[in-house]
Amino acid sequence: MLKTAFQRYIDNFKGFSREIWILTMITFINRAGTMVLPFLSKYLKEDLGFSYSQVGWIMVCFGVGSMLGSWLGGKLSDKIGFYRIMIFSLLTSGLMFFVIQYITSFIGLCISMFAIMTVADMYRPAMFVSIGAYAKPENRTRALTLVRLAINLGFAAGPAMGGLIIMNIGYRGLFWADGITCIVAILIFWLKVKEKKKSAFTDKEHPGEVLTHSVFKDKPFWLFLFTCLVSGVLFFQVFTTIPLYHREQFDLSEFQTGLLLTMNGVLVFFCEMAIVSYVERKKINKVKVVAFGCFLMAISMYLMLINTWVGILTIMMLFMTFAEMFAFPFSNSVALSRAPKGHEGRYMAIYTMSFSLAHILSAKLGMEIIQHYGYQINWFFMGMLGLVGTACGYWVFKLIQAEHKTL
Repeated sequence: MLKTAFQRYIDNFKGFSREIWILTMITFINRAGTMVLPFLSKYLKEDLGFSYSQVGWIMVCFGVGSMLGSWLGGKLSDKIGFYRIMIFSLLTSGLMFFVIQYITSFIGLCISMFAIMTVADMYRPAMFVSIGAYAKPENRTRALTLVRLAINLGFAAGPAMGGLIIMNIGYRGLFWADGITCIVAILIFWLKVKEKKKSAFTDKEHPGEVLTHSVFKDKPFWLFLFTCLVSGVLFFQVFTTIPLYHREQFDLSEFQTGLLLTMNGVLVFFCEMAIVSYVERKKINKVKVVAFGCFLMAISMYLMLINTWVGILTIMMLFMTFAEMFAFPFSNSVALSRAPKGHEGRYMAIYTMSFSLAHILSAKLGMEIIQHYGYQINWFFMGMLGLVGTACGYWVFKLIQAEHKTL
C-alpha cells in the first residue's frame, strides 16, 4: 500500500521536457536566495526604525513596482519573447540587490524598492509564458505546479537560512545572497536553455475553454482575479504583519519565524503535487478549488484572534499552507486557460499584477489597521475579506458553467 502510494507520487513527476526541469532548477536557486522579502518589514521597522505607516508606504512602492514590472513583462513577452525578458530581469535585479543595501533613507527606499521590483517582476509573466512554450498542453498544470514546488522548496530553505544570516552577519548579508542567486540562476538558464519563440507542442483546445477576443471584456476572468487578489492580500500577511506580530505578541526570534515559514515550504513540497494530481484525475472544477483555498485562508485569519497561546501560530500556518495549495497552482492554470493564442503574455501579466496589487493592499491595509486599531481588528477584517473572496469565486464558477452551456 505504502509502495503504491510512493510510486504514484513519483509518477506525478514524469513526462516533463528537459527545459521544464532546468526552469524548475533555476527557480529553486532564485527562491532559495529570496531572503529579503520575508524579513523586509522587520528590517525596515526594527533595524532602520521606520514607523508602521512608513513601512506600509515602502511596501506600497514595492507593490506598485511589482505591478508595473508584471505588466511590462507580459507585454514585452508577447512582443520580443519571454527568453530575453527573463535574462534581463534576473541579471539586472541581481545587480540592483547589491546596491539597495546601502540605501537607508525613507524616500531613497521608496524609489529603490519601486525600481528593483519593476525589474524583478518582469520575470514572472515571462516565466509563465515559457511554461506554455516548453510544456505539453496536458502537462501544463503539473508543470506550473512543479515550478511552484521549486519556489516553495527554495522558500523552505530561504527564511531559515535568512534568519541565521541576520543573527550572524546582519540584514546586509541578505541583499548579497539575493543578488548572487539571481545572477547564478539566470546564467544557468542562458547556458542550458535555447530560445524558443513558439510552443513545440501543438495546442489542442481543451473542451469547455472559452477564448474571448479582449482580456478587458472577459467578465469571469476579472471576477476570478478579485478572488485571486483577496487570496493574495491574506497570504501576504505572512510576510508583512505576521512576522511583526510574532515578535510583539509572542517574542519569537527571526529564526523561529523562519522555521514556521520553512514548515510551510516543506509541506507544500510534499503535498501540493499530490493534491494537483488528485484534482486533475477526479476532474474537480479548478475555480471551485481556488474558492475553497480562499475560504481556508479566511479561517487561518480568524485563528489569529486567539492571542494567548503560541501554538495557534503553528495551527494558523497549517491552515494557510493548505489554503495556498488549493488557491495558487489552480489559479495559474485557470488564468492561462482563458488566454487566446498570442495573448498569453497579456493575460498572465494581468494575473500577476493582481498579486502585485495584493502586495500593496496587504501591506498598507494591514499596517494602517494595526497602527490605528491593533492586530485583532486586522485579523477580523482579513477574515471577512476572505469570505467575500470565497463568495466571488463561487459566482465565477456559476458564470463559467453558464458559458459552457451556451457553447
